[in-house]
Amino acid sequence: MQHYQSTPFAGDFVFLEGPRWHDGRLWVSDIWAHTVYAVAANGTREAIVEVPQRPSGLGFLPDGTPLVVSMIDRRLYRLEGGRLVLHADLAASVAAELNDMVVDGQGRAYVGNMGYDLFNDAEPKTAEITLVEPDGSHRHVATGLDFPNGMLITDSGSTLVVAESFGHRVSAFDIAADGSLSGQRVLAELPELIPDGICLDAAGNVWVAGAMGGLFVQLDPAGSVIAQVDVRPRAAIACQLGGADGRDLFCLVYDGGIEELSRGQPGASIEIARVAHPAAGSP
Repeated sequence: MQHYQSTPFAGDFVFLEGPRWHDGRLWVSDIWAHTVYAVAANGTREAIVEVPQRPSGLGFLPDGTPLVVSMIDRRLYRLEGGRLVLHADLAASVAAELNDMVVDGQGRAYVGNMGYDLFNDAEPKTAEITLVEPDGSHRHVATGLDFPNGMLITDSGSTLVVAESFGHRVSAFDIAADGSLSGQRVLAELPELIPDGICLDAAGNVWVAGAMGGLFVQLDPAGSVIAQVDVRPRAAIACQLGGADGRDLFCLVYDGGIEELSRGQPGASIEIARVAHPAAGSP
């Protein structure tokens, strides 16, 4: 197995999620600081927009317009002229806080949710993946998932991969021409980890953030672990490939607990591991 080392890149965030590399910068959601940031290659950050109901998943429409998940009010927003514009309101069809998201090449967004009120110790329930069309219409395309979290699209747009955090597995679906999902299957069982954010490299491997396990692990297309980045005792929250050549694995880590989050106390940072394969779609 390949072992990579990470080095500090940017710090002093509260809790980061949803990393996306876009136009030479790493976009991230600082959930408990209620802010979306873009971090330049030298580590300097720009506050892009405030999201009062907590930002999470990020994505971009084909024309480059950013999409931002707003967790508590269960809405998806477009960022236009520096302001949030409602893209889709999922509150009537989704009962729990929204979470991560991936946007395909047609501008369709796949949005997950927590399934239940995680932060108030509610009874666990399974959750859905909701497909949001470019016009804002939406429908559930998968149900019964164990806390769907990070998602990516591979195989030239024909496969959706999702981390089921509390199922301790990474699952895959076939994507139909209309965006519907079918053929649910397990790509990898990760019993020692809580899979969170994920990203794809050009060789078809999937990087998985192992949350409280403190590991970022790389899965080959058959689902075997072939590499890792060890950030213990900190938590491994999410990851994204980017940088000038696509080989920088941006590792979002967290050192703290729920009490620190409720106080907005900084505990999150970004580290970089230089890896062998660049991001999928890199030049």
